[in-house]
Amino acid sequence: MSPRTPIPPPTREQILAQLQEAEVKFLRLQFTDILGTTKNVEVPKSQFAKALSGDVTFDGSAVEGFTRVEESDMLLRPDLGTFLIYPQFSREEGERGKVARLICDVTLPDGTPFEGDPRQVLKRQIARAQDKGFEMFVGTEPEFFLFERTPDGTGSTVTHDRAGYFDLAPIDKGERIRREITNKLVEMGFEIEAAHHEVAPGQHEIDFRYAPALETADRIATFKFVVKRVALEYGLLASFLPKPMPGVNGSGMHCHLSLFKGGRNAFADPEGEYGLSRTAEQFIAGLLDHAAGMAAVTNPLVNSYKRLVPGFEAPVNIAWSTSNRSALIRIPAKRGNSTRAEVRMPDPSCNPYLALAVMLAAGLDGIEQGMEPPPAIQRNIFKMTVREKRHHRVKELPTDLREAVEELQKDEVMARALGEHVLDHFVEAKQAEWREYSAAVHPWELQRYLDLI
Repeated sequence: MSPRTPIPPPTREQILAQLQEAEVKFLRLQFTDILGTTKNVEVPKSQFAKALSGDVTFDGSAVEGFTRVEESDMLLRPDLGTFLIYPQFSREEGERGKVARLICDVTLPDGTPFEGDPRQVLKRQIARAQDKGFEMFVGTEPEFFLFERTPDGTGSTVTHDRAGYFDLAPIDKGERIRREITNKLVEMGFEIEAAHHEVAPGQHEIDFRYAPALETADRIATFKFVVKRVALEYGLLASFLPKPMPGVNGSGMHCHLSLFKGGRNAFADPEGEYGLSRTAEQFIAGLLDHAAGMAAVTNPLVNSYKRLVPGFEAPVNIAWSTSNRSALIRIPAKRGNSTRAEVRMPDPSCNPYLALAVMLAAGLDGIEQGMEPPPAIQRNIFKMTVREKRHHRVKELPTDLREAVEELQKDEVMARALGEHVLDHFVEAKQAEWREYSAAVHPWELQRYLDLI
């Protein structure tokens, strides 16, 4: 794996010409709120020039965690390098006219970057890495489920197939949909590396090529939209919920991280232990040191911690390995420019901008502090005793969202990475989510106790 030569973004005039030539009728200005929900303001053809100049305003007080009512006006400043024209998802949609998209940074009316914009949070960490001569590249493996819809159109947890890992049709009924999703993504400029059925019935994975961190975060947001949109056309529900069904594997979003410096992979060193450089070891040490603190961001739902339990291939132990998948961080076998650290804890419900920001911040802290990682563990950690884990200095991830939020609040590096505005609003939202969940009476409780007590 080696970085590609960056392509200069198109100019405003070039985009206007493309919009006219392709007969695009609507332009979506896309951004993301603190909780990771994709938002957009759509403008008609008459407003294209204004939108490309960054002069479209929206009411920030209506968006989760953005701003107060008395200071609600916000501007959408498009990143011209994110321009693309959506493919046609249905005949009816095609009749209404083509739609294009630009991902935007959110600014205050005077043009100052808004501190609560998740994209700006990631940009700050990217700039911090650049100050040290580094650029982080990320490859992701987002997993999702496809479920049947009920007759009235609402979602269910009835899977549309009973296939397993790498199965083929006719057992894997998702093959056709995965191909359709892949084709749409390719039309939009994605380079798809693999698509296959995952372990659980109805579970799928589509992997796209690694890219610089900001580009990858943008692509994750777009990917989730495309998956859900294609599934809708097939009458199905696509869900990125980490653990929608008990007793089967949940959906993760493994992130393959590497730092490049001067066009070379800074993690690679043929003379180092396991072929890893000192930079790689320090970066890994930082990720491990801050794993508990960043869990609330990489695994942000109550439901996320139903996935992070033993027995379903998801990590619960803060450790690293070069040979097994029970550790939080695994180092895949390829070396040279393909040297990377696979972080296995994130799930696809996370805000990709914030998740990549905290992982980069954790790794950079490891480099800055000259941290030493604990010895790599090549055994299956799930089968180790408590005493063996203590001996190897293996700690555990938070077991629920409440604990994860508390760890986030205690971690000064993670707090600085998010910034005061994002941290305060994120914590407030997650604490409210936990209180609501804790106060609810769940079917399991009634099933277990109603007749017994």
